[in-house]
Amino acid sequence: MFNLKLTIMKYLKYIVLGLIVAFATTGATAQVVKKSGDDRRDKKDEGGVHITGRQQAFYEQREPSEADLQWTKVVYRSLDLTKGKNPALYYPEEPNEDGQSLFFIIMRLLANNQISAYEYLDGREMFTDEYKIKVAEMFDRFHVLYSEAKGSTEKNPKYAIEDADIPGNEIMRYFIIEKWEFDTRSNAMRSRVDALCPVLYREDGYGGDPIPFPMFWVKLNDIRPYIAQQYIFTDDDNNLTRYNLDDFFKLNMYTGDIYKVKNLRNQSLMQLYPDPAALKHAQDSIEERLHRFDKNLWAPTREELQAQAEAKRKLEAEKNGETLEEGENATVQEEKKDSSKSVKTKRGSNNDSKDNKKKNNKKKAQKPKESRSNQGAARSVRNRKR
Repeated sequence: MFNLKLTIMKYLKYIVLGLIVAFATTGATAQVVKKSGDDRRDKKDEGGVHITGRQQAFYEQREPSEADLQWTKVVYRSLDLTKGKNPALYYPEEPNEDGQSLFFIIMRLLANNQISAYEYLDGREMFTDEYKIKVAEMFDRFHVLYSEAKGSTEKNPKYAIEDADIPGNEIMRYFIIEKWEFDTRSNAMRSRVDALCPVLYREDGYGGDPIPFPMFWVKLNDIRPYIAQQYIFTDDDNNLTRYNLDDFFKLNMYTGDIYKVKNLRNQSLMQLYPDPAALKHAQDSIEERLHRFDKNLWAPTREELQAQAEAKRKLEAEKNGETLEEGENATVQEEKKDSSKSVKTKRGSNNDSKDNKKKNNKKKAQKPKESRSNQGAARSVRNRKR
């Protein structure tokens, strides 16, 4: 009996030890899971910008399916940073309390290996891994001083560059690729910026005009989450920063001339139209077709036709020196014109009643007179009746 109790106690001891080991293993496993969760948390990059995967997906502008597209046009524009609202992309020249320029943001992202850049191929842009540039080679090509940053590896190279070594003041222009698409789901035309290329202007050392050097292409979707955090003001009279750099491109606030449209021969408009007047005419014609493409697909409404007729009549009135009263449409004006035809202004105004009297007098004068024989016969008849 005593041996049986010892045996039971021994088994209980083993069971308790097993439970302790199981609890310890479970606790260790929970700690490992918690640690892996910490690894998945988003971290701040060296530039101090906090970007999550959800933010990246939120700002990414997805391309429509080819099955939903009926028409598309690829347009290349040149943005002069001294015209319109484009200076918002240039200032401040160096980072300060107002923020930093678009080029500084791009260069920091490239140095931290957070985005990819692609070779400038002059109209044959290919945004694939084969045409990705190596950042160090790009720095060497444009004489940008850099050094390897802490934590840099061969697979994940990172570079440190000083603000004074970034040639932001030499970026005087941007090239952008603009896509115009007619979507059958919305039945409307829309335009979106697909990529942009900073153009560096640098003197040749002989005192001539600065030479433009297109540097590289970056996809706008890649930099959207970062430029959306940089607010800008676009009006000298209002210094409130109501828009960010992402809004600047999304709302088409820029001013740019078309220098190329995608074509089979891969020629620019300057090559197709060497004459400056013909080039300007071609640019204006392309702009008008882009903005009126979707409007030409639908029959105009009655209100639109009336507005067109009124505008046409107003234009004719201005040419003839007439004044069209405010709120008076073309139909009323035509009625006035018709009614004015019946009024004559020769030696005073003769109205319609005087004209009618003249006509009646003419009719009386043309009526034949009765003969005397007929008059005598009528008198004899009267006398007989008496």
